[in-house]
Amino acid sequence: MYINGEWSRADNDAGLDVFNPATGEKIGSVANGDQKDAARAIEAAARAFKSWSALTAYQRSEYLYDAYRIMMERKEDLARVMTLEQGKPLKAARNEVRYGADFLLWYAEEAKRVYGDTIPAPRPDQRFIVLKQPVGVVGAITPWNYPVSMVTRKVAPALAAGCTIVLKPAEDTPLCAVEVFKVLHDAGIPGGVANLVTARDPGPIGDEFISNPLVHKLAFTGSTEVGKLLARGAAEHLKRISLELGGHAPFIVFDDADPRRAATGAMLVKFLNTGQACISPNRIFVQRRVIDDFVAEAKARVEKMRAGNGLEAGVSIGPLVGPAAMEKVERQVADALELGATLVSGGRRLTADGLDRGFFYAPTVLSDVSEQMQIYREETFGPVAAIIPFDTEEEVLEMANDTHYGLASYLYTRDISRAMRVFEKLRFGIVGINDINPTAAAAPFGGMKESGLGREGGREGIAEYLETKLGGFSI
Repeated sequence: MYINGEWSRADNDAGLDVFNPATGEKIGSVANGDQKDAARAIEAAARAFKSWSALTAYQRSEYLYDAYRIMMERKEDLARVMTLEQGKPLKAARNEVRYGADFLLWYAEEAKRVYGDTIPAPRPDQRFIVLKQPVGVVGAITPWNYPVSMVTRKVAPALAAGCTIVLKPAEDTPLCAVEVFKVLHDAGIPGGVANLVTARDPGPIGDEFISNPLVHKLAFTGSTEVGKLLARGAAEHLKRISLELGGHAPFIVFDDADPRRAATGAMLVKFLNTGQACISPNRIFVQRRVIDDFVAEAKARVEKMRAGNGLEAGVSIGPLVGPAAMEKVERQVADALELGATLVSGGRRLTADGLDRGFFYAPTVLSDVSEQMQIYREETFGPVAAIIPFDTEEEVLEMANDTHYGLASYLYTRDISRAMRVFEKLRFGIVGINDINPTAAAAPFGGMKESGLGREGGREGIAEYLETKLGGFSI
């Protein structure tokens, strides 16, 4: 672990082994921390807060610039660690490292743009001044599916704002977090400002974040179920919280769009990270007049995809994270087929050529999916594209919004009026219009409804780590 600027073992001296999901081989180990370690890290962060928050924005910015430079110098090594530990193809891992570094760069700049206000007062002898000041110590928890960028997406704005942080990474991908914290250490960030507690069991760490009065904000990316637990705990102690939770993204293709171009985009984003992304399309709605062309192109695209170890050339589909993920995908596909869906491609676990050592599922396309099926309601988090026909704009908007999730959504159309109407009516925090990658460090990322609270990225991202203070002066 990394606490108060030093690498250390867990208080109980326990270890946590890390395995390659593509091969099942052990690739390393980290400290298996507990609640005592979290408390120790929080105390270090609280001590460091006074001096870190007193630095100028320009001084904090320089540390983040240095971290960005170092991360880019280590891009290839970081990507290889990610592929070994998380399983995604090396090309995708390189893209994620760049995306993760972008947050360090953006918030190195945004640190200098935390502005206050002066407000006209109703009395001639009164003046109002508004300051933005850091919240304090942050407790952060990050997921396994994007094990580098989700770390920097929390650490960078917190440090830019003047907060200190304790981060608990996913138990499946702690090595990536360790490498990121090596970057922060080598950038010279003072001891206690950024702390890392690795652990197999996230429960005690989360409990310490909630109950410890030195923690003033929680930041979490993960499942809606766990997010609700943290939100209840944070509410009891009136702590600030930001949550980036699950999704059930609709992907809408209108009949004025090019169905082949739309299918190309849909398959690219659907099978990104083997479908293990919160913005992955779960329900692909295609207007009936173009659905046959769309399905044919989707089938052709998917059948060219190669599953395997992400370090091998030409691989575009990596493993699922584990047996529970495999069971969920198999259950959803079996349920859909039993209730009348058509299997266009895939639909099976892959075991040939050594793939049985990992959890590989064939990239799958289902058509004729209906609302009675589990896959229509549940987030899949796997490589299955579920295609649903529709007839009218009103009908598809009702179907798309018929979910308690509200993170990402997509639409393809050539009609600018329709694009604007649908953009405004979709109840999702992110809408890609003829765009399958509506994300960037400079853009706000987050959801509505049960997909979360708050935003990460952009100027909204640093606002999550700031308090508003009013000064009223009588002169």
